[in-house]
Amino acid sequence: MITTAKEFGQLVATARKALGITQRELALAVNVGERFIVELEAGKPTAQLGKALAAARAAGVRLEDVSGLTGARDA
Repeated sequence: MITTAKEFGQLVATARKALGITQRELALAVNVGERFIVELEAGKPTAQLGKALAAARAAGVRLEDVSGLTGARDA
């Protein structure tokens, strides 16, 4: 389970490296600056959620709600 920004950043970094792409290439893929990717992977807690999710998605990370709560996607 991911519980911190640092853990999320490490997951993105691991997924990016598994794809064999650089931080710059990931940044270009999601239209953000390279500095954003560097800070995201370092676990910066104030990283913008939308950009962070786009970077994770582009790196091949699949996020899934496993809480069992219903209606979460309808909100």
